[in-house]
Amino acid sequence: MSAKTTFSSLPLLLSLIVCPCAHASGTLTVAAVGDIMMGTTWPEEVLPPRDGEGIFDSVADSFRGAGIVFGNLEGPLFDGGEGIKCAKHRNPRKTLCYEFRMPPRYAGHLEAAGFNAMNVANNHTFDFGREGIESTVGTLDNAGIQAVGGDNVAAFCAGEKTVAVVGFSYSPPSPNSYPVQDIPAAMETVRELKEAYDLVLVSFHGGSEGKDALQVPDADEIFAGTNRGNVVGFSRAVIDAGADLVIGHGPHVLRAMEVYKGKLIAYSLGNFLTYGMFNIKGPSGISLVLRADIDLETGNFAGGAIVPVALRDGGIPYPDPERKAIGLIRELIAARGIPAGLNVGEDGALMLESPSAPRQETVPSPGGDVSGKIRFRRRDPSGRASCRR
Repeated sequence: MSAKTTFSSLPLLLSLIVCPCAHASGTLTVAAVGDIMMGTTWPEEVLPPRDGEGIFDSVADSFRGAGIVFGNLEGPLFDGGEGIKCAKHRNPRKTLCYEFRMPPRYAGHLEAAGFNAMNVANNHTFDFGREGIESTVGTLDNAGIQAVGGDNVAAFCAGEKTVAVVGFSYSPPSPNSYPVQDIPAAMETVRELKEAYDLVLVSFHGGSEGKDALQVPDADEIFAGTNRGNVVGFSRAVIDAGADLVIGHGPHVLRAMEVYKGKLIAYSLGNFLTYGMFNIKGPSGISLVLRADIDLETGNFAGGAIVPVALRDGGIPYPDPERKAIGLIRELIAARGIPAGLNVGEDGALMLESPSAPRQETVPSPGGDVSGKIRFRRRDPSGRASCRR
């Protein structure tokens, strides 16, 4: 059953995306991180010092100059109510079922750090039911951050190029999360978006979890009794359908990267800011900021960098002077035993194995030439989203 037939048709009835124009040549820089859970008020209050003020400050410089700053939000931004996913009166530290509830005011921390796209397609989307997800999407919107997941398709302008960001997950299909397991439906979704946008970026929440999930198999992954998708098959298929970048999260550890048909795939960006309730020992506490430059004309990967990060003080990200993430990604790529199409320098620089063209000039950051927000109302006469003055 495809996502298109399960829910209302993918909302491609687009208005014009109004944004400043710039030269379309050059690259779009995407800064992406993994799982973010800034503390919880359920089932008990576990919040960071100073109510989270400045919680991203140590790593925020890694986002500067990026047109899209993306993360995966592990839990709703919501006040009140009770969790509906897990049985009541249980100890969350002794079960595989977890529920989180972040204060809506914490959206201000995301905004201050520079995030402008946040994935909500994951296994915590409905921790607090429909009210929880509606609060989350609305709260992000009020902070100027676009939700990503299912029908929530974020849209940006990079110069005169239009960019869509769409999210998939292993969670039960819903209007807020398209299924990562249904690869034909995912390809159809990407094809539809590619008809309307110049570039399509795909986020997925999938794969197994924990220190035993560092390696990425080309097969369905079953964890806690749930099929969490074949993330290799999914990622390559959506690129075949037109995707220009694929960003993975969910295993809570880093996984390998590769370039497939000129497009970068990051199979898991691990934990990034997971305060108080997550294991951050060993590989679970090794993190990074991925900076990926995307050629605006071809959608191909044009270079980038890994900025190594370590989680400390209960799960807060800091620059890692030991640069463990760089070494780990190099090891994970080598362990796959197949050509990755990607070189990872000792300094974290990401380069194509056989560069085909010189590096392009990067389009400026949000507030300059990467901006715009979609309103699902109508198409322009050509049927495509467009950026205009």
